[in-house]
Order: sequence, then C-alpha cells, then structure tokens
Amino acid sequence: MTSRDDLAGLDGLERYYDTAPRTGGARAEDFGPLTLFVQEGDGWPYYARPSLGHAPAASVADVARVRARQRELGVPEAFEWVAENTPSLRAAVEGAGLHVHAHPLMVLDLDQVHVPPHPEVRMLDAEDPLLRAAVTVPMLAFAAPGTALGEAGPAELAAATADPASGARRARVARRIGSGLSGVAAAVRGDVVLCSGQYIPVGTTAEVVGVGTLPAARRQGLAQGVTAALVADALARGVRTVFLSAGDEDVARLYGRIGFRRVGTALIAEPPQEEVAEAEQAAE
Repeated sequence: MTSRDDLAGLDGLERYYDTAPRTGGARAEDFGPLTLFVQEGDGWPYYARPSLGHAPAASVADVARVRARQRELGVPEAFEWVAENTPSLRAAVEGAGLHVHAHPLMVLDLDQVHVPPHPEVRMLDAEDPLLRAAVTVPMLAFAAPGTALGEAGPAELAAATADPASGARRARVARRIGSGLSGVAAAVRGDVVLCSGQYIPVGTTAEVVGVGTLPAARRQGLAQGVTAALVADALARGVRTVFLSAGDEDVARLYGRIGFRRVGTALIAEPPQEEVAEAEQAAE
C-alpha cells in the first residue's frame, strides 16, 4: 500500500521525470495532456509522458497523435509514467495499441543503507579506458533479462564493444560525466567490465539507471556493488533522494537488500514486439 508520505514523494519524482530530459538536451513538444521529449543532436531517445500539472486525462486520440509524431521523427514510440499519479493513462495507451510493462518503483531509505563497498567496483571518469565497455555491458544484460546465469560473457562483450555504435555511446556518456549530468560505476575484474550502471542527478534527486551484469557473471553481488557505489557517489554530491525502477519483482528484492523500498509502480508502454519487427522489416 502506498502511504501519504510516499504519494508526496511521487510528486517529487514526477517533477524529476519532467526536468531530467530537459537538462539532458531534449526539447519538449506539447500535446496537451501529454509531453513528448525529443533529444536534440546526439543522445539517447526520450519518451512521452503526462504533462506536468495538466488536469484533463489523455485520451486514446491524444496517445495516437503522439505516436504519429514519434513515427514522423523516427524515435521509439515509448511512454513512461507513474501509475499512482496518472492511473487513467494505462487504458488510453492500451486502447491506442501499445503494450504496458509494470516495474517496481523504489526509493532509497537513507536510514537503511547497509551495503559495504565492493572491492571490484569503482567510479569511472570521462577519460577512463574502460568506459566504452561499461556503456556496452547493459545492452548485453538487458538482451537476456532477469537474474539467472546466461551465456553472454567477456567474448561477447569484446565483440559488442568493437561495434562503432559503442564508441558513439561512450563519447555521449563521457560528455555527460564531464558536465556533471551522469555518474558511472563499473565492476572490473582484470581488464574486463562485468557489471556497470549510471545515475542521473537533477538537483537533489537522482535516478539509478542501466545497472546490468554480463549474464555469465551474474549472482556474484556485482549489481548490488555497482548500485551501492552509485548511491555513495550521488550522496557525496549532495543528492538526497535516490530512486530507481526495478526490472521485476526478483530484481526489486535485490535492491531491497541495499536499502531501497517500493513506493509505487513505473509503467512503460511500447508497441507489441510483432509490430516493432514489422516496422524494422519495412525500413530495410
């Protein structure tokens, strides 16, 4: 059950979600009850979400208009929002043909942080030679979601890191680190990055994002160690609210051991996989 204090905290997260894309270089396009954030220049694509402070609920037609604009721009047809803040949006996006994923939304309890530093985890600066591998690891991790051991390991990471696209990602994240817009931590064994993640600070609030472990290196406490390092660095920089969206309930339990507690549900909507596949084939 979500408490009154949690609801107040969710209002703060709502402001964060509206502000973070703007500080990250995105422009906001107004669609009434919805706002579409569009990345300017080089950078990861953003999402559409409920407009901050807009009372009327979004309709199926509103969602369809945003989807049409996303297709026009060639960006992902993605919507993200907090279920407790905008409960009616789910019916609208599903009515417009999107599939909704639910993720536990968790906030760090500052009185319950109890994970010691991991000896293989460190923060990376913008010039670190392992940064390219660090921004590539989550791609392999999220391609095989969950907490079970998998096949992808150092060999697959080396191949993925050689892709020119990983160089562009590295340059983008390096700029964000240099500008104070991101912090990156990695678990390193020898010269191999086994796990990595980031946090994105906006004022005194930060979101932990993209924590992923090479599937072959799972179940060694590396994700907890990376998250703990990100939390420690964020708090040292004056952040007072740290939150994240867990992949599923199993992952949420792992974060609970660090000191995060569930305060709500983050919803992400996107086209069904078969629709995405059809669009990719049409583009070839």
